Amino acid sequence: MTKKVVLKLGIQDEKGKQKAMMTVSSLPGIDSIVMDMKDKKLTVTGEVDPVSLVGKLRKICGTEIVTVGPAKEPEKKEPNIMKVDPKKGAGTKIEDLGHPIPPPLPYYNYSRGADEDPNSCVIS
Repeated sequence: MTKKVVLKLGIQDEKGKQKAMMTVSSLPGIDSIVMDMKDKKLTVTGEVDPVSLVGKLRKICGTEIVTVGPAKEPEKKEPNIMKVDPKKGAGTKIEDLGHPIPPPLPYYNYSRGADEDPNSCVIS
């Protein structure tokens, strides 16, 4: 399950930020890393253990866990198969809207023999 972990770091400069980013990015299961230098907060999203994350970062700088929770996954939109026509009050199929589904393309299997290709190898 994807988690969103927000940590407050005790870093002072750009060098500390780079060390923290390198340490976090080396852990497996990380989807995204966002660093806010104004508030000194690091947001990590992915399948990561917050305890191991804090353990690695405490070797570099002071680290506190602010929040741990599920990451908001983007909502999956289902394709609209039916379209409501306000005049009829009923659904209309996509085929009725003037966009027919094209038939599948035919599959042709061309095989060339040894007589047709002078570079082919024939074992007799």
